[in-house]
Amino acid sequence: MNFRTHRRHFLTTCAQAGTVALPALFWTRSGLAAAPAPVISIARYKTSPSDPAGIAEEADRLARKALEALGGMRRFVAKGDVVWVKPNMGWNRKPELAATTNPDLVASVVKQCYEAGAGQVFVSDNSCHPAQTVFARSGIQVAAEKAGAKVVFLDPRKCRKMAIKGKALPEWEIYTDFVEADKFINLPIVKHHSMCRATLGMKNLMGAAGGQRNRYHQDLDNTVTDLAVFLKPDLVVLDGIRVLTANGPTGGNLADVARKDIVVAGTDQVAVDARGAEVLGVDPRRIGHIVEAAARRLGTIDYKSLGPKEVVI
Repeated sequence: MNFRTHRRHFLTTCAQAGTVALPALFWTRSGLAAAPAPVISIARYKTSPSDPAGIAEEADRLARKALEALGGMRRFVAKGDVVWVKPNMGWNRKPELAATTNPDLVASVVKQCYEAGAGQVFVSDNSCHPAQTVFARSGIQVAAEKAGAKVVFLDPRKCRKMAIKGKALPEWEIYTDFVEADKFINLPIVKHHSMCRATLGMKNLMGAAGGQRNRYHQDLDNTVTDLAVFLKPDLVVLDGIRVLTANGPTGGNLADVARKDIVVAGTDQVAVDARGAEVLGVDPRRIGHIVEAAARRLGTIDYKSLGPKEVVI
């Protein structure tokens, strides 16, 4: 088996075996090495720039410092890799309303993938509002394409029913591109959600699924966790620069947006979401799907026990 097939084989094996958690390990060309690696990093900005150039610089510096603290993008992306980046692009909102991932953060992640040697980087999401409108108005399409990514409108014909083997989702329609990519990076935003308190990393994975996703809301604690266990992104980079504090997930009012100027990155989905919940001012132990994911040993709510690498810029 060559290096480029490791993620797909690893996902398939884990799904078949029911494996949900492993220690943080470095990827190498010969496979998984035994050396421990940082699991979570937190980068914070001292100021809150308001001009477009300042905001773009902040997003890039935060992303780079957060990833450097984890060992750099080369820890995750190898030469020639096909990488799929999944921001939150669900709603027809401009970036300032914090309903979608910061476009400058997306651009920075794309650039760093190419700097690490990626062969091709794709950016996409299964939007709730019409994708052609959302991708453009969110600013993500322009920013990602300028950084060299190919922004894709997901084709329903590439959605396949897969064996999730979860508590609520024994099987579900998943876009094959996210599963078959060499590397999958989850790039969510911190925001309020009226039904489950918060949309963070694991909740953002719903955008990799097709089908009648409104059925997820009948049991969000388990459906969100089922997807997180199955999809296992290689890296999560959580946008906490502008945060939607109320009336989520759609937002629409600048009064509901707060500047937190923070990026959290890591390989432990539960730990990243736990820190993200705190950014929103919510105890992660009050968010059902975070508690459920921890109970299934997907990660730890006590992110501080992992010794997060913290950087203040």
